[in-house]
Amino acid sequence: MSMQQNIPTSTIEEKLFTVKYKPGPTSHLIPDQNDCQVCPTKACNYFCPANVYHWDPMQSLNLVAYENCFECGACRLGCVYQSIEWVYPKDGHGVTFRHG
Repeated sequence: MSMQQNIPTSTIEEKLFTVKYKPGPTSHLIPDQNDCQVCPTKACNYFCPANVYHWDPMQSLNLVAYENCFECGACRLGCVYQSIEWVYPKDGHGVTFRHG
C-alpha cells in the first residue's frame, strides 16, 4: 500500500508572486566593477535566483537590478572575488514574503 500525499505544486512564477519588494532609494548591492571586469565567469549572472545581475559587455559593467533581490545572500557566497558589498536595506525597504 503506497501513501500518496496531496502536495500542492506551484510554478516558479507563482512563487515569485508571493515575494514583494519595496526598493530603497539606492542599491544595497554594490559589486566592485573592477573585479567584475576581470572575472572570467561572471558567475553572479547565473546563480542569482532573482536574476539581479546582468553583465553588459557594451558598457563593461555588471548591471544590478537590486529591486529584484530576495536577500538570500547567494551573491556574497558565489562571487569568486567576494567583491559584492551587501547590506540589509534600511527603513522598511527590502523584501517581504507572504504566503500565497
